[in-house]
Amino acid sequence: MVFQISNSPYTHHSSTISNTMLLVILATLPGISAQWYFFGIGSLIQILLAIITAWITEGLILWLRNLTILKTLSDNSATLTALLLGLSLPPLSPWWLVVLGTIFAIVIGKQLYGGLGQNLFNPAMVGYAVLLISFPLQMTHWTSPTALQETKFEFMDVVNIIFTGHASVDGAILQLQHLGVDGISQATPLNILKNRHRIGANHQQLYWPISTYKNILTHLAWQWVNIGYLIGGSMLLIKNVIRWHIPISFLISLSMFTVLGWLFSPETLNVPIVHLFYGSTMLGAFFIATDPVTAATTNVGRLIYGGLIGMFTWLIRSFGDYPDGLAFSVLLANMFVTSIDYYTQPRIYGSCKENQ
Repeated sequence: MVFQISNSPYTHHSSTISNTMLLVILATLPGISAQWYFFGIGSLIQILLAIITAWITEGLILWLRNLTILKTLSDNSATLTALLLGLSLPPLSPWWLVVLGTIFAIVIGKQLYGGLGQNLFNPAMVGYAVLLISFPLQMTHWTSPTALQETKFEFMDVVNIIFTGHASVDGAILQLQHLGVDGISQATPLNILKNRHRIGANHQQLYWPISTYKNILTHLAWQWVNIGYLIGGSMLLIKNVIRWHIPISFLISLSMFTVLGWLFSPETLNVPIVHLFYGSTMLGAFFIATDPVTAATTNVGRLIYGGLIGMFTWLIRSFGDYPDGLAFSVLLANMFVTSIDYYTQPRIYGSCKENQ
């Protein structure tokens, strides 16, 4: 019998970059469904615009660099970046907002560093941070689920709002949306609570209106959206697409700082459940912070990295000018990844320390 000798590795895994990215995209479906239900079809349009822009932008950059276009686009990394950015934008934000953010994410956040696997910062969060700093009004006013229930939007109405700023029905009211006037748009719950803290509202004034005002649907919407991403993130953990270290350490860190802060200053800081189930907490924990390129690579490093994001998120939400702060937290933690990996490298089995 003749045995064939081959080179290592001798065990293979069928997982590819394209398949991994596709699984992550599929895992966002529960959260996307919740956003679609509560905030309307505008969320899907934003995602579609972001993906189309990402494909065109990345294809153009690859063509300029004399690289294969279809093969690179098929790894689904640009699609996932665009998806995460589109999910983070208000559903009825103007079309140029998502286009500008996606171009910046692909060109500056990804391709400027050399492409997939070489970028230092999360591309989607780079694009989001640029938009949030440049256009804070458009970025902090989301569609009101209450208004969507009262005003029956047709598909073309939503398209007209995104591309022209007004709709054929109730145009006088809908045209004000991009100016941030409370009508069909409103601030997120995190933003509302931050503003109430600033004017010195007491605990009853902070949370009592949430349970009595007709905008209760808005607060329930954000909770269900976060639950949707929690379900999708749990699927990724079960499938071993992501490791548990980053999302768990992020959520534990955020919870710990939230509880400690609330115990010492309940009059000025939000209750723990607000931080966990409002804003982009679950999306960030399972889909953004776990980016394998820009996150730490050692197990101990992942715990530290996730803990840093949780701490930064709490600090920005509690004491900063921005209501959420997840994007800035991820980018700040990205800056420490090199040092974290350097100081958390495990000892090689069988080796001994120098001078010992």
